[in-house]
Amino acid sequence: MIDYDGEARDYDASRGGEPRARAAADAVELLLPQGPCMILDIACGTGIVTRRLLRSERAVVGVDRSPGMLSLAGQRVPGGVVRGDATRLPFVSNGVDAVVIVWLLHLLPDPASVLAEAARVLRPGGVLITTVDKDDAYFVEDSDIAQGTADLRRQYAPHVPDHSGRVLSWAAELGLGLAGQMVFPGTGQGRSPRRWREVIEAGHIPWCTQASPGQVTEVCRRLAALPDQDAARPDPLYRLIALKA
Repeated sequence: MIDYDGEARDYDASRGGEPRARAAADAVELLLPQGPCMILDIACGTGIVTRRLLRSERAVVGVDRSPGMLSLAGQRVPGGVVRGDATRLPFVSNGVDAVVIVWLLHLLPDPASVLAEAARVLRPGGVLITTVDKDDAYFVEDSDIAQGTADLRRQYAPHVPDHSGRVLSWAAELGLGLAGQMVFPGTGQGRSPRRWREVIEAGHIPWCTQASPGQVTEVCRRLAALPDQDAARPDPLYRLIALKA
């Protein structure tokens, strides 16, 4: 797990900064209830998305377990953040109109417990909005990189915690059904062929870690043969789903 306290100061800049946060918040906004409501942003991090959800008719609270992240979030959402664990939220049952979970489930060994806790604090008719299928985001839009890596990704597709099918299955057990979905771009996060080779060779890509050295060498050869080695390909497209009782 990332040392979020240690990375807090540089976290936003390393992950797309304000442009990506704006895209995420705009997509979340389209799935939120209209009018007066109480919104809980789980794993709010630095509050860079949380603050964009603020409206005069809304109460918005961010929760995170990292003091380093919350020190920054508190500056962006004064009086609107609290330290807490996503599996033991410091909120009463049936107390909020919407729960937002952006870029968290893919990090967890057991997202089911977080979803159950989010469902607990939702009021009847409330909405749970979460990202899913994060690792697929770079390949939603077709590109020469998507085509050159397709075989290896298909053969060694990892068992990811935030797979949309699994999340929807857990949600159904909690009485929640799909009520809407959106995609938003990871603005400025598109990778070039050269950058893809670097992250693959560094061992950071799940669908390469189980492949043979020969297969990894071959996919890197394909990437090296692509034109415009330093030109970023399409930004990743992240998927949001809205779940409602």
